[in-house]
Amino acid sequence: MATENGTRSWAGVDIAQRQRIRRADLLQAGIELLGSAAGPAVSVRAVCKAAGMTERYFYASFADRDQFVLEVYEHVAGLARDALVEAIAQTPVKRELPKVAIEAFVGLIVDRPEMGRVLLVGPLTEPGLGGRGMQLAPGFGALIEAQLTGIADEDDRKMESIGLIGALTTLFTAYLDGTITPGRDRLVAHCVGMLEKANRPVTAMSNAEMGLHR
Repeated sequence: MATENGTRSWAGVDIAQRQRIRRADLLQAGIELLGSAAGPAVSVRAVCKAAGMTERYFYASFADRDQFVLEVYEHVAGLARDALVEAIAQTPVKRELPKVAIEAFVGLIVDRPEMGRVLLVGPLTEPGLGGRGMQLAPGFGALIEAQLTGIADEDDRKMESIGLIGALTTLFTAYLDGTITPGRDRLVAHCVGMLEKANRPVTAMSNAEMGLHR
């Protein structure tokens, strides 16, 4: 519970719960710093200052800065994954799934740009997160792949889902850094169109289309 001067009153809160609350506050500070539009400036001192606590409490939850940055990233990735899973699970009408999934993702990483920068830009700017985006891509790809019911072939579905993850990642990153500036509704509609187009059955190419001649 917060007091008038911004410090916490821990009356009735046991030690384990206090540590969980402090850890959550530190992670939130990490999201704001790692996801800053001005570029990440994540140091133990900066995190503690933003969270309003001493380094003692930081090291009670995290071994060092690199572990902290990794856990901030994994926390945001988990929120994004959970938002997609929940949105899909609560939508009984299949034709509405593409829009629902995109709205859920946009709601997290575009409406909350610091979250988007952690998830999409973090692996590009933080050495300790190098390759992390690729490690998480299969999980997000599986969620997308499950919605591509119009594609019968398993390999085609997998390739299409991986391609969509790459395209959407690039698109959202460009939106966050101001490279593109469509309105939110237009961005959502464009992304939904990408998913719907990808969900069309893949037809076999003719020899002429593949450039093969007898």
